Parts: sequence; structure tokens; C-alpha cells
Amino acid sequence: MNRYGNPVFDCNGARLRAQSRRLATVVTISGEVDMVNVDRVTKHARRYVLAATSVVLDLSGVLHMDDHGLALLRAFDEDCAETGQDWVLIPSDAVIDVLAGTRDAYPIAGSVPEALNYFADETQRRRTLLLPLLSKSA
Repeated sequence: MNRYGNPVFDCNGARLRAQSRRLATVVTISGEVDMVNVDRVTKHARRYVLAATSVVLDLSGVLHMDDHGLALLRAFDEDCAETGQDWVLIPSDAVIDVLAGTRDAYPIAGSVPEALNYFADETQRRRTLLLPLLSKSA
């Protein structure tokens, strides 16, 4: 299915779609993430970690995730660190259950708007830090 040029990838029980927003690319995954499809889901999700934008990994629509789903989060986190990208995870209750003791390992927001506000605040903070440098003349 194609919605406004944003294809939906069917990954054996999980659906993945990405949308480019002004502040970040939002990668939305819904359905089930488990041993059967985690490699395929991870492959598609990693494509959206680009050097030019921040990323929101929206898993709020994930109804079931087993321990294999942690591989998706680890790979996504490693890719973002490697490219210097900020990212935020929006977990569903099923994802929170799997995260258990590692919940603090990933940046978490409650919704896409909350994540985008975080990126807007970070952009403003960085601009404020740069302002004194820009006002100095050579």
C-alpha cells in the first residue's frame, strides 16, 4: 500500500512506514516484531538512519514484541551513534515489557509530537550556543 508516496513495507506481521518531517524522519512500526520478522524489520528501519536528520522510531503500534526485538533497537541505536544522529523511541506497552531493565538505555518519548518537540528544543538550544560565535566579527 502506498500513502502519499510513503510505501508501507509488510514484514511478516509487522508493517513499517517512514515519513519525513521538518525536524526528523518518523519510522513507524506496527503489528508484531519477533524472531520470524526482526531481521527484515531491522533491515528496512535502518535505511532511514541518514546523516541529514534526526529519527523517531515509533513503536507505539507494536502489539507484540519478543526478546528478539531488542536486536532492532540495538542495531538502530548503533547506526544512529555511528552517524551522529539523535533519535527517540516511542514504545508501546509490549515494547516496554521487553525493555524491562534496559529502558534507560534508549531515549524515550511518549508520542511523536513529544519527540518532535524534543528535537525542536535541541535545535533551539544549539542555535543559542552558536549565537555568541556568530555575532563576533573577525
